[in-house]
Amino acid sequence: MPQATVHLLRHGEVYNPDGVLYGRLPEFHLSELGREMARTLAEHFRERSAQGAKIVHLAASPLTRAQETAQPISEALNLQIATEARIIEAANYFEGLHVDKAEILRPKHWPMLRNPFRPSWGEAYKDQAARVMAAAQDARLRALELGGEGAEAILVSHQLPIWATRLSAEGKPLWHDPRKRECTLTSVTSLVFDDAGNLVRVEYSEPAAALLPGASSTPGA
Repeated sequence: MPQATVHLLRHGEVYNPDGVLYGRLPEFHLSELGREMARTLAEHFRERSAQGAKIVHLAASPLTRAQETAQPISEALNLQIATEARIIEAANYFEGLHVDKAEILRPKHWPMLRNPFRPSWGEAYKDQAARVMAAAQDARLRALELGGEGAEAILVSHQLPIWATRLSAEGKPLWHDPRKRECTLTSVTSLVFDDAGNLVRVEYSEPAAALLPGASSTPGA
């Protein structure tokens, strides 16, 4: 039996009528659909708990959309939400802008586009993966402390940090096409660890898949 599992949960749909890259900006709340997604995830984890899963630790990024996604899970599992700064959204130069081709190609932005492999316009992929994995390892230890063998933790985070962490965990190049990320709204990327804290495998699921058609997966989400 795996010693512990840490679920990296992406937040739900955000209300963002202007379509800006909201990044780390405050007060970007879940849309009504996003709240429904969060409730669906809460029910998913409640059912798993009723079936014997030992989900004993819950933490979320400090950003509003992550905290609001975690709230129904907190209520369903009777868990307090710890705030984990290391799983926050990636820093991004384009934060607050409506990022389209015309905006990106404005000459004043060109210096920020010099190295897409890092990427030069924001926090390095390797740094994102390192901080999220460190948080996951601490969540693993906390889950073991609270629940023992087979315990599970949930960390509510954001698409890019989760995807960078998964690529790193699977030994794949961190540079990627953002359109090909397997990390939909309220998807669950599960890191399964052995008794020595080594990553055994990565699992992926979409418990709220039925709510995805028509959802707006906006930049920075």
